[in-house]
Amino acid sequence: MGGETCGEMGFGASLKKLSNSWKKIEMSVNDAISKSKVGKFFKLEARKTCFTRELRAGTATFLTMAYIITVNATIIADSGGTCLMADCTVPANQTAASPDCMLKPNLGYDNCVSKTKSDLVVATILSAMIGSFAMGVLANLPLGLAPGMGPNAYLAYNLVGFHGSGSISYQTALAVVLIEGCAFLAISTLGVRAKIARLMPKPVRLACGAGIGLFIAFVGLQIHQGVGLIGPDPTTLVTISACAKTDPISNTCVGGKMRSPTFWLAMMGFLMTCYGLMKEIKGSMIYGISFITLVSWIRGTSFTIFPKTPLGDTNYNYLKKVVDFHKIESTFGVISFSHFNRSEVWIALVTLLYVDVLATTGTLYTMAEIGGFLDDKGSFEGEYLAYIVDASSTIVGSALGVSPVATYVESSAGIKEGGRTGLTAVVIAFYFFLSLFFTPLLTSVPPWAIGPSLVIVGVMMMKVVKDINWENIKEAVPAFVTMSIMPLTYSIANGIIGGIGVYIALSLYDLMLGFIKWMNKMRKMVIKEQNQVSNGVESMVEII
Repeated sequence: MGGETCGEMGFGASLKKLSNSWKKIEMSVNDAISKSKVGKFFKLEARKTCFTRELRAGTATFLTMAYIITVNATIIADSGGTCLMADCTVPANQTAASPDCMLKPNLGYDNCVSKTKSDLVVATILSAMIGSFAMGVLANLPLGLAPGMGPNAYLAYNLVGFHGSGSISYQTALAVVLIEGCAFLAISTLGVRAKIARLMPKPVRLACGAGIGLFIAFVGLQIHQGVGLIGPDPTTLVTISACAKTDPISNTCVGGKMRSPTFWLAMMGFLMTCYGLMKEIKGSMIYGISFITLVSWIRGTSFTIFPKTPLGDTNYNYLKKVVDFHKIESTFGVISFSHFNRSEVWIALVTLLYVDVLATTGTLYTMAEIGGFLDDKGSFEGEYLAYIVDASSTIVGSALGVSPVATYVESSAGIKEGGRTGLTAVVIAFYFFLSLFFTPLLTSVPPWAIGPSLVIVGVMMMKVVKDINWENIKEAVPAFVTMSIMPLTYSIANGIIGGIGVYIALSLYDLMLGFIKWMNKMRKMVIKEQNQVSNGVESMVEII
């Protein structure tokens, strides 16, 4: 894993048949860059790597994490962003739009959400590009950054709610993200991050990742937000769906259960992605999303994303531009500190901060271990600046209109390809920069193309359950409560609070027992001291 010489490795084993002339050119390029100011800045020779290896590593990481561009924009756009009831189209027989127009199909509101999604695509790209570039230049680590999965769903579905049906506004939620980023920056600067991370009980800390994974997978299985396999039911709350026809208001199945064309198309993409991951093909998620999206662009089919409607025609005409630089109009700088007197705001702040601290700490140490960067003390070069960059990127992301930015575990793909320096991260940032000019393509990805990737992300996040001690009830029950409450209550915060609460309740017996033992020990010490004093007095009396 990076131990070969650069000249021998080239672009990988598959390119060994290249001519000797090409190998000589490659070696000369690597040698020239390694000895240049750029090579010395990134310490290419010191870390035994080269330009072509860093280039390949950056490409591998980008391919594995590029799905976040459309996934993040789709999730946060479900909140409605800055769209309001005033954006709704007023029916011909009414003088004003009804309050529930944002929750029903409405041409005006849907157009507003579509524009918001385009803004969020650009905001996602910019935050990922800035964060990755800063990580490479300042911390000199081969890590890619982007808005994190989990916090984006928490912001969209728990805080703002679907199309603004939550407890706080989109603008206030961004203010929460901003303050969380500033708090994380202060914690990282003062060096107390590790102490705060240890405050959460270990079983709850481990279960958080799995619970968020279940939550994300649940979102990916739903109607309008994913593949549509799960739908509402008046009796059992949720049920199997994937219906050919659904009620536009309640989303309940009207007819044709398990006959949805978009669902079966999504299943084909899901299996394609799974097979790619099984064979360790880089960019498998991108290939799955691309397949479903390209098929969904065919008009006149039952699974098209461009139906013969005014909105469908508008979106299709925008797609045909292919290349276009979209300017952010509705999400940049809309932070608002109103309604900060609500308890939901402060709960959200604590939740985001704790998730960010835990996720960033775990991810960075995992990537450092994979790359062999850790020293005997368990630290690594660039660690301090890496946390500073991560926190600062969240502040930048809040200004652009997205959820907290985090270091991605997909960076392991580039590290396994030989990435050892920040040049890998700079390559990642360059690819995100190129993505800015293909907004029409990126905004035309349907939700049933995103759903399979959300489910797979959930699968990947479940691996932490193996570290939970299921034989110990004191650890197993809080972990299970944390994991189950998150998707069932549609709230990450509820899961964390429930898990911690149960852990404290189960710890009361041990705490009381320890307190009683301490009291007995103190009583015996007091009695012993009293006896010693009494014996001393008696001895003095006898002497006198």
